[in-house]
Amino acid sequence: MPDITLTEPSPTVQIHLPDGRTLEGPRGAPIEAFLSVINDPAAPTVGAVINGDLRELSYPLHMEANVRPVTMATADGMRIYRRSLTFLLESAFAETYPGVRLTIDHSVSSGGYFCQMEERPPLNAAELEALERHMHALVNANLPIRRTRDVPLEEVIAYFQERGFDDKVRLLRHRHKKTLSLYTLGKHRDYHFGYMVPSTGYLRWFKLTAIGDGFVLRFPRRHRPTELLPLPEFPKLLNTFRQYGDWLERLGISDVGSLNNTIQAGRINEIILVSEALHDRHIAEIASQIAMRRDQVRVILIAGPSSSGKTTFSRRLSIQLLAYGISPFPLEMDNYFVDREHTPRDENGDYDFEAFEALDHAHLERDLQRLIAGERVQLPRYDFRAGKQEAGDIIQLAPEQIVILEGIHGLNPHLAEHIPAEHTFRIYASALTQLNLDSHNRISTTDTRLIRRIVRDARDRGYTAEDTINRWESVRRGEKRHIFPYQENADAIFNSALVFELAALKPLAEPLLRQVPYHSAAHIEAKRLLSLLEWFLPVDKEAVPENSILKEFLGGSSLRNFRIWQNGMNHHQ
Repeated sequence: MPDITLTEPSPTVQIHLPDGRTLEGPRGAPIEAFLSVINDPAAPTVGAVINGDLRELSYPLHMEANVRPVTMATADGMRIYRRSLTFLLESAFAETYPGVRLTIDHSVSSGGYFCQMEERPPLNAAELEALERHMHALVNANLPIRRTRDVPLEEVIAYFQERGFDDKVRLLRHRHKKTLSLYTLGKHRDYHFGYMVPSTGYLRWFKLTAIGDGFVLRFPRRHRPTELLPLPEFPKLLNTFRQYGDWLERLGISDVGSLNNTIQAGRINEIILVSEALHDRHIAEIASQIAMRRDQVRVILIAGPSSSGKTTFSRRLSIQLLAYGISPFPLEMDNYFVDREHTPRDENGDYDFEAFEALDHAHLERDLQRLIAGERVQLPRYDFRAGKQEAGDIIQLAPEQIVILEGIHGLNPHLAEHIPAEHTFRIYASALTQLNLDSHNRISTTDTRLIRRIVRDARDRGYTAEDTINRWESVRRGEKRHIFPYQENADAIFNSALVFELAALKPLAEPLLRQVPYHSAAHIEAKRLLSLLEWFLPVDKEAVPENSILKEFLGGSSLRNFRIWQNGMNHHQ
């Protein structure tokens, strides 16, 4: 037998990076110490994936590991940065304006969170400047952000109860786990859904900008992680956010804790019915705007990001228009793709089907002009297998018919640019706001749309949650380029979010997310979404009405075949 010698553990440990390099440092040192020697100032490291698990930079290394730095140029890294920046704002606000409640409300597309104060006027310029100055002072001091694990839940509830944070108390009373991690910055303590940077010195890129009745906490975007983009005006979106706030107030549901209370009390059917009635009323209002311009409007263009409920919205809008005596004709934008060999490619050399140039927009505009003029038009049909347009139906609209065109480029000013503006009505449809966990812990509407898509893809396309998550980054890239820049071009905005939807999606989404393999690229995202869904009590999907936007994702929509019936009302052969 070979000689076996027992030796003391080495005082150092090695980590192996994805590019093949190896770093060595003291055993037990935080991963921050290892990665600091390779930190890129253009994309600072704010976390790490260690042997397949996302970790904070304060995580101590006791054994050899494969490590992937998580920078601000990644989705996980930017989430860590934004979350930590929110905590910094909370801390500075509590010290600068004690006794005033701050709410982190919703996101703005240029990179920022809209924030409001409760029971006091908005901060004036001098007050906002003082708050920003205090935040920078905390950053310059490079104070530690400490995480305390496994704090007994009763202790946490008592802490927030004493400070009057009823929203946090409501939420935590439904928590199944008996402990919770708390973060501390100076005297300020809070829990946050996810990881943070180890100290305030990482949080150098931000600005506070007054807008409306609050202000925006601005931060960088991933593609330029150390720069702040200009903040455009967004009055239409801001009005939509206010409308959703009014809806929540009407429902008496201000946060996830109050939603869970309603579910537990057996009153969720009432909330669902009122939520759906609010959707109905808004769709009817949009139909009314179109009906008031019925002598002018000939084309309705509907755009929105993936899983925003555009299909069901367009069908419900069609029903409302029919009630006004307006017969809509749905035109499929997907049939106007250019032939495959002319499809542009992205930076990776893959076909970019979401680029504006992937659409034969000149052909589309010609057909629209001829349809409006009352001519007989042979529409194209796209053969996706062959990647070519072929001849489709011959259509002639009735004199007062309106074309409904749904697709990614509906708000792009270059689409139908030669059709007079008075002949078009553009609608932006998306899940624009979401019920938040509490006043400081946002739920991203991007997460809501991803969960919607995971559930729908599994049922309609046979995709696994892993498949959908892996495709999501490409989908998001297309949205940022081709949809979000044009939101304010809309004549009307429809917010498809429903206050109860994550509770209804939870029973279907959780089993799919649990099937994502541990070592897959999608595992970290699946784990994060599962942690989010843990905060919700479940709602039976059968409680959701058959014409709901949500049924597009849950399945069982009564509007699924509406387009077939609708086509039968139009003049075609």
